[in-house]
Amino acid sequence: MLIAKQKRAENIAEYILYMWQVEDIIRACRFDISVIKSGLVDKFSQTEEVKAEMVAWYENLIEMMHVEKIEEKGHLQIVKNIVADANSLHMELLQEPKEIQYNALFFKTLPYLVDFRKKLGAGAEVDDVELSLDALYGILMLRLQKKEITPDTQEAIKQIGQFMAVLSSKYKEAESD
Repeated sequence: MLIAKQKRAENIAEYILYMWQVEDIIRACRFDISVIKSGLVDKFSQTEEVKAEMVAWYENLIEMMHVEKIEEKGHLQIVKNIVADANSLHMELLQEPKEIQYNALFFKTLPYLVDFRKKLGAGAEVDDVELSLDALYGILMLRLQKKEITPDTQEAIKQIGQFMAVLSSKYKEAESD
């Protein structure tokens, strides 16, 4: 909850990736709030009041995941809505004549996304922003598993990361307008 609030305010891509990780953690804990409390919440040096808020936040996420039937896989609708908002902004920026640098950055990233789309077997229903986030999350998981990442993949992720960093900055600007 505390990290999510901070990431939501600072960087929308990091927030989405964090929330995807939280969903996976909840699944790994088998939706057991006592495991989440002892394994996560109790590790924070916070007041009992803040820890109670954190437990309530996790309980709410657990309930939403059950209601949305994403116990095995998938993402919370509230997070999917943010991904859709980010993609809408991305599409607007591509149409904006003043956004020459953004367009150049995206078109430099596009070959990596095309390649990643092929590797995943993802269709047109997966937009470029979601695909970028999938790539970044996949690398995060590989790093956590201490698996080797090829130089080509590292180059692709660097480019995709730069693209998402700029989009996140534009998203923050748009939200504050």
